[in-house]
Amino acid sequence: MDINGKIWGTTSTIFKSNNVQVTRIVGVAGGYCSKHKHDHKFNKFYVESGRLRILVWKNDYDMVDKTVLMSGQSITIKPGEYHRFEVLEDNTIAFEIYWTQLDEDDIVRSDCGGIS
Repeated sequence: MDINGKIWGTTSTIFKSNNVQVTRIVGVAGGYCSKHKHDHKFNKFYVESGRLRILVWKNDYDMVDKTVLMSGQSITIKPGEYHRFEVLEDNTIAFEIYWTQLDEDDIVRSDCGGIS
């Protein structure tokens, strides 16, 4: 498992495929990630131990949602929403799960099928 150092802790990729990724986060109290968004990926944070504050800049209204996650809790962020996490306790362990979703209605018809 490769470990990547960050100013706020470390990340390790547990699993990665073309449409799913699972990353383990170990955080340092007071640390935070960049404010960022994903154009196509859903982003779920699951806390194993410690506490994370998740900030989500909502697209539907002018507000920043702030949620504190504790052990066993999770939150899902939709594609296109800016977000950031803040580590509230040393040695917080969390998992970040990314995935993409196919749109069932992703079809544009130029005519109808039939029988000749």
